[in-house]
Amino acid sequence: MTDKQRFSSVWDAFEDTPQQAASMRVRSELMMGLTEVIREKGMTQGDAASLFGVTQPRVSDLMRGKINLFSLDHLIDMAAIAGMNPTVKVSKGARTSQSTT
Repeated sequence: MTDKQRFSSVWDAFEDTPQQAASMRVRSELMMGLTEVIREKGMTQGDAASLFGVTQPRVSDLMRGKINLFSLDHLIDMAAIAGMNPTVKVSKGARTSQSTT
């Protein structure tokens, strides 16, 4: 019988360390939130680029989910500029990989 692993987040399955997975989870949430704000406000990528002080291709990268191109610091800055209220929630947790049979 094969063992199955369960993960609390897709990032836990793909990343090598819990630290990398945590960073990807937070960056992913920020990117999705920023994309939602841009769409809800009916902004073009050019409008968003002007607001954030970046180029239009950079906003395109954001909208297309190119997560490895964005640092957590930069995403927090962009979220604050967009009027979002980025917060950090810290909770205790064990390693998210569990083997079951």
